[in-house]
Amino acid sequence: METVIKAEGLTKKFGELIAVEDVSLEISRGNIFGFLGPNGSGKSTVIRMLCGLLQPTAGRAELDGLDVVAEAEEVKKRLGYMSQRFSLYEDLSVQENLDFYGSIYGLRRARLAERRQSVVNLAGLEGRQAQLVQTLSGGFKQRLALACSLLHEPRILFLDEPTAGIDPVARREIWDLLFRLARKGTTLFVTTHYMDEAERCSQVGYIYQSRLMVCGRPEELKRLPELTPEGALWFEVLCDEPTQALGLLREWPEIIDATIFGEALHLLARKGTDEEGIIGFLKPAGGGRLECRRVLPSLEDVFVTLTRRHRS
Repeated sequence: METVIKAEGLTKKFGELIAVEDVSLEISRGNIFGFLGPNGSGKSTVIRMLCGLLQPTAGRAELDGLDVVAEAEEVKKRLGYMSQRFSLYEDLSVQENLDFYGSIYGLRRARLAERRQSVVNLAGLEGRQAQLVQTLSGGFKQRLALACSLLHEPRILFLDEPTAGIDPVARREIWDLLFRLARKGTTLFVTTHYMDEAERCSQVGYIYQSRLMVCGRPEELKRLPELTPEGALWFEVLCDEPTQALGLLREWPEIIDATIFGEALHLLARKGTDEEGIIGFLKPAGGGRLECRRVLPSLEDVFVTLTRRHRS
């Protein structure tokens, strides 16, 4: 597949502070790349370098075959950006916001009218063109922000936590729009803190303390050898008292790690441990329902395990 975003050894220093260190990645056309990491880990700095807004201290990057430093102005014409915080004008209408951003992108009247109608239809904003932005729900504000970022038909779209602060239904609707864009060939670079959103991405990268820890398809990351040392296995336990069970399991030498995962527990157990052994260990404590099964680690398990290993 055609590589659209490519970074090789991207590094950025601010004085003695290393904000990003040796980041390399490749993203193909039409893929959705999920970029995760704690606040302050370097996500925004990477995006600014990829967009040509910040010159790297070392390394290089290309977008759509263009060098982001040497050809920064041409790069900017081919990308769209949707910020984390709603960045449009609350006291203007939906259409007035679209017209304003269309003029910034240099769209003339006929072309602007055509693109405005196209993005209104795509984002589900029909019938709301005259509505003041301040009266829109959070979900519809995000739809409008997405629509504005698409007016100039960018080949690559950067989205900084596009679903932060909106309800689950609106989150799903935004992702439905992103999938439609990807199917049409737009390449999406999305930052998110939601693990369920990361699971939907074609590729995922996890950055921690300025370094890209892992990068790959979600299913590939879940099978990384370092997640299952010396033949260890992952299990999921369902029980009525997960907090009590967690305390017991963390005292059992056969358990390498145990965490609460929603209403369940995820365990990393030493080689030779099985479902019957785990149930047998927990059963004397009582508590009603008790079920155990083998599972692959979740992406959350992947990131937590790698983070703990890096800290140690």
